[in-house]
Amino acid sequence: MTKRTTRIGIATAAIGTLTLGLLAGCASGGDSGGDGGDDSMTTLEKAQESGTITLAVASEQPYSWVEDGEATGATIAMHEEIFSNLGIDNLEIEEVDWNSLIPGLNAGRWDVISAGMSILPDRCEEAAFSDPEIMYTTALVVPTGNPKGLSDLDSVLEAGDVTLAVQSGAIEEGYAADLGISNVIQVDSATAGIEVVQAGRADAFALTAVSMNWMTEDMDDVETTDAFVQEIDGVEQIGAGSTVFRQEDTDLLEAYNEELAKITADEATYLGLVEEFGFTAENLPPADLTTEQLCSGDLG
Repeated sequence: MTKRTTRIGIATAAIGTLTLGLLAGCASGGDSGGDGGDDSMTTLEKAQESGTITLAVASEQPYSWVEDGEATGATIAMHEEIFSNLGIDNLEIEEVDWNSLIPGLNAGRWDVISAGMSILPDRCEEAAFSDPEIMYTTALVVPTGNPKGLSDLDSVLEAGDVTLAVQSGAIEEGYAADLGISNVIQVDSATAGIEVVQAGRADAFALTAVSMNWMTEDMDDVETTDAFVQEIDGVEQIGAGSTVFRQEDTDLLEAYNEELAKITADEATYLGLVEEFGFTAENLPPADLTTEQLCSGDLG
């Protein structure tokens, strides 16, 4: 499989406690005037006038990451298409820690989050999510041969002697907490989660299946279990991710959704952008699934 890489503006930030301070004022500027420009203009108007918009990524493959100074990934491919159609051709990428994504967005340090972030009720209280873009399933990364015989998070709980790694702030961390899995290690990235399994510090790492399949494809010491939809209290946890905006950037969100609909309404168009990154038709959200439903928690 050929991995597409697209050259765009890159402004890489250090991950950690200095992230937000280092990136102050780098966004196109929302209604809060993040770049000190004309505060009477919205983020969309500023981006269209300058031709530039700033996207934050958390470097989770194959959604969005930077490799050899170049941004690539499924959400980057979609954003190139969508923002170009909105008259915005230059995408500047900021690599930041996952837990800094929404705080930095609301502080005006970037304009959009391009990380395939799951639409969850608590997150919807802090930011605005586009229409669903990617359906999620979960998988476990385990040592080759799967010595504990794990298949899902229920099997982790039943085994009792399993140490589970989860990415801090990711939806799988919530699943583990809801199930009462107590022997948990928190990591700050997908790469770190795989590494703790490789080092023998954890028996499994839980994250989205497409990420784990992509990242472990050429690894000999770990493997990925079959994808599963986790159940909590007998309810399937339907997961979908999308692009994230500030709540006040309503015109940007509406314009984005109009362009996104042209992609998700046609399977061939959708796959033409994301298939090379390991996504399939199963990742295309159904037409009747809405952000409002996911934000309200009606689907699990």
